[in-house]
Amino acid sequence: MNPHTPARLLGGLTPAQFMQRHWQRKPLLIRGAFERFQPPLTIPQVKRLARRDDVESRLVWRESGRWHMERGPFSRLPPAREPGWTLLVQGVNLHDDGAAALMSQFRFVPDARLDDLMISIATDQGGVGPHFDSYDVFLLQGSGRRRWRIGKQRNLELDPEAPLKILQRFDPAEEFVLEAGDMLYLPPAYAHDGIAEGDDCMTLSIGFRSPSLEELARGMLEFASDSLAERPPAALRGHYRDPDQPAVDRPAALPESMVEAALAAVSAVKFDPQLASRYLGCWLTEPKPEVVFEPANPDALPDLEHNWPAAGVLALDRRTQMIYRGKLLFINGEVAPVPAGAALRTLADDRRLPCDAPASARLKDEERATLQEWLEAGWVHYLA
Repeated sequence: MNPHTPARLLGGLTPAQFMQRHWQRKPLLIRGAFERFQPPLTIPQVKRLARRDDVESRLVWRESGRWHMERGPFSRLPPAREPGWTLLVQGVNLHDDGAAALMSQFRFVPDARLDDLMISIATDQGGVGPHFDSYDVFLLQGSGRRRWRIGKQRNLELDPEAPLKILQRFDPAEEFVLEAGDMLYLPPAYAHDGIAEGDDCMTLSIGFRSPSLEELARGMLEFASDSLAERPPAALRGHYRDPDQPAVDRPAALPESMVEAALAAVSAVKFDPQLASRYLGCWLTEPKPEVVFEPANPDALPDLEHNWPAAGVLALDRRTQMIYRGKLLFINGEVAPVPAGAALRTLADDRRLPCDAPASARLKDEERATLQEWLEAGWVHYLA
């Protein structure tokens, strides 16, 4: 998507305007974001996903004034005629090409921030209670109607007795009813409560990754520790020595020289953009636990190393995550063994690489060999 082209998806704003005016700042209600919208899955298909043990799902309902939640998989769900329950199915983009294609329309935000597409279905008066998210979210109405009440409130205390994060007190400032194709964007920590009006209510939530600063720091330290175990720098080889240590009359006192040596050792570890890039690249592309790639039959694949196809397209699997920074290229939790050349950056940005593209003709032997490995692993597919 061109950052400077007006988009119906954003109510006529360009992606650049949306990011400048609304992203992490204020909500945006978009009527008819999708004209004559048809969700990628039907309600029965969503229910079938919730039966699978490789799909994360939750059932939420309220009974006798108390909230209840149960985690899937679900062999049975409440009857559709029973009001007040909601089924949430996470990561639908990992299991359905249509959902993945819908989520790709939000790639005006960096892939490093885009998380997943969740689908919720609800019977009349179903909802998950007033709450807030720590991340940005687009709430797209797939079918039926849902009434949203929203508000930017300071009191974010949670109900200690609820099995999910529900606000103890909710003071909405605005209210909207969304129908199929309407969409509401909310920045982080913006309180909201959605209630289904009538049956067959489906809402699609496009969520974004928002790691805590503590999580980033801890991850960097762990990554640095693992890197040290593999290749410690020269300054960290050897052992602590103290040839000038005098005899002591207080043996329990911790020697200052040992404290200084520990600080000097830590300072020898370079926390630089290179380390941060490698950590973030591997972490952000790590497949989710439920993702399993099916290796392809080598006999049914083209030989990219020795006989590059004159036509066709290489396409990333919908579950493959691929990002780059400078010459560093990351795919599915790994540092690629080749630099991020022009063709591989095109594959990452467009998620497709035409075999007859000019960049494809300039692929080096090691790049073609790497693509062949990804093809055989099921990370990339060849479409004739």
